[in-house]
Amino acid sequence: MRFSFGNESLLHLLWVIPGLVVVYWYGFARRRRALARFAAPALVGQLTPQVSVARQKFKAVLFLAALACLVLAVSRPRWGEREVEVIHRDLDVMVLLDVSRSMLADDCRPNRLEKAKQYIKDMLEIVPGDRVGLVVFGGKAKMACPLTTNYGWFRMALDEVDPMAAPQGGSNLAEAIRLAASKLRERPGDDKAILLLTDGEDQDSDPRYAAAYAFEDHGVRTFAIGLGDAGTGSRIPIETEDGGTEYVTDDQGREHYSKMNAVVLEEIAESGGNGFAVPAGTAEVDMADYYRRMTAIMNPQDFRAQQQRRYKDRYQWFAVAALALLMIETLVTGSRNGRQLEVRSKNSEVRR
Repeated sequence: MRFSFGNESLLHLLWVIPGLVVVYWYGFARRRRALARFAAPALVGQLTPQVSVARQKFKAVLFLAALACLVLAVSRPRWGEREVEVIHRDLDVMVLLDVSRSMLADDCRPNRLEKAKQYIKDMLEIVPGDRVGLVVFGGKAKMACPLTTNYGWFRMALDEVDPMAAPQGGSNLAEAIRLAASKLRERPGDDKAILLLTDGEDQDSDPRYAAAYAFEDHGVRTFAIGLGDAGTGSRIPIETEDGGTEYVTDDQGREHYSKMNAVVLEEIAESGGNGFAVPAGTAEVDMADYYRRMTAIMNPQDFRAQQQRRYKDRYQWFAVAALALLMIETLVTGSRNGRQLEVRSKNSEVRR
């Protein structure tokens, strides 16, 4: 039986469990040493009759098992296959993701880059079998994932994206558009689009000309989603070597505030085949509506059905197991039951 995970990168969270085992072990050992210093081993049980170390260890095991099941659930385990009919429209969409340093600004939570990645993942949920590719860019552009209908592979490439993914710092929108257009030109068919996710900051190129050339020479339309505050903007954090946070400054040493350039994005979209730009800013984007509007402009005509085998998600089993284990852990007390205490009390009276 084939087995896979939808969010395989989250399995790294399982490394937390060995760390917690060490913490629990250290806690029990420290408590045992403290009691040994306080009283002789033969007297410890009499001094703490209500405490059950075995029950406390059992509660720890239940909690760790629940945590393991929860990590497995969010990792989306899948096994067993089912056949689904996927409608292909011969539509190619190259996603251009800005990974420049300004995308670390946190006016979009948690930051612009992570919000853009979430938008892309939301789009994948409603893409009806279209081919998608990924280009990441800063001062230079790089192909992160070629056009594919294997969305699991695409997600893996997307999860690995960070500000270090671009070969060079800065923000060169034009080069990214040219690279995407050249890759789209290699595919047959006329229904091709570029989806640009960026804050629009670019001091090094003319992306409007690149978008116009992509449409006129390659038939590639350009659409855009703008991220970031267009008013006051936001500071760009930088993590220091000691784990602290500093902010990008200008030549005069003043903190630089990065702003979304909505005008540039609208000009890029208009030049690129009368597409459209959504200056989302810090608001949420309905990716289902956005993608429908985009494909309506492109008006793809070639539809074809294809049977594909897909894994069945089984995360529900692990989520239910985690919930059950947590409920049991809550019900189990760390002390002996009342009946045992009552018996001990009667025995003490008899001895008197």
